[in-house]
Amino acid sequence: MMVKNILLTVYYVLCISLFAGAQENCNSTSQLMVKGRHILNAKDEPVQLRGLSFSWSVWQGKKYYNKNVVDWLKRDFNATLVRLSMAVQPKGGYLDKPNEQKALITEIADYAISKDLYVIIDWHDHHAEQHLEQAKAFFNEMAQRYAGEPSVIYEIWNEPEKQSWLTVKNYATEVIASIREHDPCNLIVVGSPHWDQDVDMVTENPITGFNNIAYSFHFYASDNYHQDELRNRAQKAIDKGLPLFVTEWGVGEADGDGKFDLRKTEEWVSWMEKNKLSWANWNITDKKETTAILKPGASIHGGWLEKHLTPAGRYIRELLRGLN
Repeated sequence: MMVKNILLTVYYVLCISLFAGAQENCNSTSQLMVKGRHILNAKDEPVQLRGLSFSWSVWQGKKYYNKNVVDWLKRDFNATLVRLSMAVQPKGGYLDKPNEQKALITEIADYAISKDLYVIIDWHDHHAEQHLEQAKAFFNEMAQRYAGEPSVIYEIWNEPEKQSWLTVKNYATEVIASIREHDPCNLIVVGSPHWDQDVDMVTENPITGFNNIAYSFHFYASDNYHQDELRNRAQKAIDKGLPLFVTEWGVGEADGDGKFDLRKTEEWVSWMEKNKLSWANWNITDKKETTAILKPGASIHGGWLEKHLTPAGRYIRELLRGLN
């Protein structure tokens, strides 16, 4: 028994040493590193990425998952970040057609990387705890593919709904461990309860034992329920040292439609700028709804003129051009 315990101790020490050594190599010029409440670059400077989220990788937004759109977002919108929202549960999503979804996501991710964009690979699921093994397998494969490519960010659970933080944390711990088997460096973003809004409760029991972990925060700027109270909740988490990443926000209301209140939207944007939060705006689609950036029938190949953009699209384009 004593020999067994000694061997186990040696094994764990070796694992920790290897992991620590791998962490020391996380020094690429484009590597993102979490330190306290901030996401920093290799020069220890705060980084603020801003860009757009593709829509679900099924349904109406799927047709915009192509290289020409990535080119246009980089060249015309001046984006520095794209988010790939891989559908999990819907028909045609990852659970139904895993190989098709992986091929779609990796093709766009690879191309975006080649264009010097940061890329969020998003497990776009509301009930990820029911698909733990599938998520672990997927992110383990992504980690093998993108280890050493610091532009890739793993978002491991889009929006938990009514699950407890403990449920989310237990899921996240397993998925993070699966990623870190192959990729010790890249940023991982973890969701929080109530559609990524209850980030304040995370501060009482954050994930420990891993480096480069941030937490997603979502809001819809014109929604009456997404105003001062929600902003104050997020600010409380930030002030307690929680690193937040706004992986999704929209100019409309929580259902993706509704009004576009410019004053409320600009208040949210000012708040993100004050706190140096990175963000991806929802969403690249021509669906007839407030948060869609494209009018129905807009070209699937980019090259959009102002007449092809919705009020949301025109606003976000000017915002990105001005801030990036």
